[in-house]
Amino acid sequence: MSEFLFTTHDGAVIRGLDEGAGPALLCVSGLGGAASFWDPCAAELLRDWRLLRLDQRGIGASSRGQAPCSVELLAHDCLALLDDRGVDSCIVAGHSTGGCIAQAMALAAPQRVRAMALSGSWAKPDRYLHELFTMRLSLLGESPRAYASSSAFLSYEPAWLDAHWDAYERLVATAPTDPTAQAVVRERMHALLRFDQSARLSALTCPTLVVGARDDLIVPPHLQASLAQFLPGARLVLLERGGHFFPVTRSAEFLAVLRGWLTGVVPGAAPAR
Repeated sequence: MSEFLFTTHDGAVIRGLDEGAGPALLCVSGLGGAASFWDPCAAELLRDWRLLRLDQRGIGASSRGQAPCSVELLAHDCLALLDDRGVDSCIVAGHSTGGCIAQAMALAAPQRVRAMALSGSWAKPDRYLHELFTMRLSLLGESPRAYASSSAFLSYEPAWLDAHWDAYERLVATAPTDPTAQAVVRERMHALLRFDQSARLSALTCPTLVVGARDDLIVPPHLQASLAQFLPGARLVLLERGGHFFPVTRSAEFLAVLRGWLTGVVPGAAPAR
């Protein structure tokens, strides 16, 4: 594993990972922002891809920087990562918040995004997301532990969580209890509620896969269907189960869909196994 640091224009120091060989695949995680979200998928992807990941600003080993947080800023951090690693273009796989970041990357620099796989993401916030995020923001301020606990129950498929209480314990143990950590989560949520580039998505021509889960309580399947409609020629796949964190709880199913799609859109991509 090659770990590296790069500095953004506003002074954020970002930790990235650059592993493997082959076509470049940038994996961008969700609200939690940690590169480790993709650990359950990494070994399989590394068979055929150069896998790039990052801890997003203010998360994990990455510092916050000075610029006001926006989805567009997070997208420019990802483009800066590509610059640092000498990658002209790549495929972007973004989960949840990462899917919004991928959209912003493609809109800002379409020549650098060869294809997008958007999982558990959306085109614009509707009332469901507004009400859910309002509730979560309230929990964050009143009880960080309850915020982290509820995140586990909302994100993981119940049967999977019941067999992996260690994942629950890790979320609760890392609850954003200090004001700095809470501010990072809060500003990220507000940035997501402001993000709406749906009117521009029809201009994107890169191949796009939209993946969701029918039991996702954070980004329900109707938001996946809406996102796919905004993107010309997008392929929509809905898994029957998996919760919001289906790349973790149903990683084999998710990877089969992702690899099968990549085979069709990226020359030289390995077939699904």
